[in-house]
Amino acid sequence: MLKEVVFPPDIMPSVYGTPPCQRAAELPGLVSLDVGDLFPDVTPAIYLQNDELSIIRSAAEEALAGVDMAMIRADHTVNVLCSEHGFAILGGRAYAEMIKTIKDVVKARTGCGNIRLKMAAGGCYQEAPEILDYYGLDDYFEGQTAGVTPMDRGIAIETEIGRLYGIAELYDADWFIQAHHGDLRELYWHRLIDQALKPFAMSYARLETRGVYHFNFGPRSSNFVQRAIFDSPFIQERYAFSSLLLTSPSGVTGVDADNDLNRINRRLTLEGLKSYGKMVRLFAEIDACVAVMDGAKWLHYQHASGITFGNLVNVQLDFFDLDTIPAGTGFALFEKVPGAPKVSAINPALKALVINHMWTHMTCTELPLNIPTVVVGRSLADNLSQDPANPEFMNAAVGAESLATAVNFAQRVAGTDKIIVFDGSYGRINLSPSLGELFLSKAPQVSRKVDEELLPKWRKQRGLDRGR
Repeated sequence: MLKEVVFPPDIMPSVYGTPPCQRAAELPGLVSLDVGDLFPDVTPAIYLQNDELSIIRSAAEEALAGVDMAMIRADHTVNVLCSEHGFAILGGRAYAEMIKTIKDVVKARTGCGNIRLKMAAGGCYQEAPEILDYYGLDDYFEGQTAGVTPMDRGIAIETEIGRLYGIAELYDADWFIQAHHGDLRELYWHRLIDQALKPFAMSYARLETRGVYHFNFGPRSSNFVQRAIFDSPFIQERYAFSSLLLTSPSGVTGVDADNDLNRINRRLTLEGLKSYGKMVRLFAEIDACVAVMDGAKWLHYQHASGITFGNLVNVQLDFFDLDTIPAGTGFALFEKVPGAPKVSAINPALKALVINHMWTHMTCTELPLNIPTVVVGRSLADNLSQDPANPEFMNAAVGAESLATAVNFAQRVAGTDKIIVFDGSYGRINLSPSLGELFLSKAPQVSRKVDEELLPKWRKQRGLDRGR
């Protein structure tokens, strides 16, 4: 069942991180493991890297066919809202194609020609221009594009819990369409509670409101913020519909579109528990490993079989289980609350970390402070030395001239030959044979436990035990 490595999606060039000269898939001795060989019941993909984008366009057109667009007139203005994290999924081409299809379908059905694209970036001003140019979105929308950050001008939104703030430019049209995505990412934060609504408290929100989400409340309790914003009259008077790119560990599985975001949210939660639950709990079976970071974006958002590194960092606790007392705060730090589990800041199975690629400008110095960390190449080391979000990072990490040297050193320090590569791949995991054999041996018991014990519990906790 162990196969040749799968070459990962390309990495977009960026001022926040230059793509590496060598990818981890080129290292000798690594293999890949098909997600379907681990869990045959995982929802199959319709799209993987380098597949024809026409598959995504057809899926989006089919999903949008059932959406009511009668509220949009030819003389109206429409903002399509997207989030930069969607462009980390399988190289971003599928997400971009869904966004383009939304524009084409809305224009064809309503006659509206004033359709603008607004891209919400994580926090840095260069993200949006780079992405809009790289994926041809600025040309496709005929220059009617804009990037926004949490620091841009806000607009007050009165909610049932008080006044919160959105980003004004996102809501400067008669209608807005949410173009989002359904990858797992920060399970340790959203806990699969109103995941489809999360952008309203993050991507579309001013810094103060994002701060309420991240720092005023802990994981789980913070999730009522996005619900309060979405349910507000301000949002409901402008909201047209949502379209989400769906994923499972196998890849992109389809597109879901609806005027009722609550229906999408229910479907997304059910599918997330089913498709991602087994893979996350399998990652919890790792006893020791070296993680090689070789994907796009920031460390915590790089994928291996659709599971982000941040979820491996936090996999000590079952965050699907709402009985679990939250232990995590923002950026993988840990707070001490009465009765909280005694857990390490970093999953103790992570014995060493090799960074072949990452974006700067997101706090992650807790990683080299807790586990041996090797940074590949002088350029990346220099960028980290000057990173305002991680000024002490290289004081706690070491550098290596080549990826092979870094991996060999990390294995010796870690005392294990088990390697897992976070390179943006879905469908198959690039790893060492020893870790592949561990996954194959553990998968049957993980599958049984999730099916018979955990999945029924997770669904019941969310009021989803009656199925769809």
